[in-house]
Amino acid sequence: MKKVEAIIRPEKLNDVKQALDDLGFHGMNFIQVTGRGAQRGIVHQGRGGETVTVDMLPKVKVEVVVPDLAVERVIEAIVREARTGNIGDGKIFIIPVEEAVRVRTGERGEVAV
Repeated sequence: MKKVEAIIRPEKLNDVKQALDDLGFHGMNFIQVTGRGAQRGIVHQGRGGETVTVDMLPKVKVEVVVPDLAVERVIEAIVREARTGNIGDGKIFIIPVEEAVRVRTGERGEVAV
């Protein structure tokens, strides 16, 4: 199993959520995060002409645990739905998951996901 963590633009959350749901991955977590990457923020022209730099931008982290064989399909779906083609679209991280346990039943492994 792998945990797929995707940092995406907040306005793309519903599209990504629907794409994962369409693939049959209904269990997922969403966390509001703030961060920066290569973009290193954005510069605004403030009132009176002063320059204002915002270097920590709002993003959403989507977490989903999937079987190894589904990882590429999940990555493709996230990229397809989250991509705008502009800097700041996000990143995807793939993390090995050693075990999963469903608290309610004690089931282990992929059936627990």
